[in-house]
Amino acid sequence: MITINNRDKIEWFEGMTVSDVLKKMRYEYNLISVHINDDYIPDNQYDKTTVPDNSSVFVMHLAHGG
Repeated sequence: MITINNRDKIEWFEGMTVSDVLKKMRYEYNLISVHINDDYIPDNQYDKTTVPDNSSVFVMHLAHGG
């Protein structure tokens, strides 16, 4: 089981990547920041980085402002 943003839970599967988590949660923002167990994951690593079972994943939408 994976916990997203300290509230949502999704089923984990072997080989699950950050991209899989984002698709499952329907996060399609262009500017986001992802952390797995407090470790920052660069966006160019989303397809390569696997998410361990029982992980806490934090996804933050970055907003432009002025």
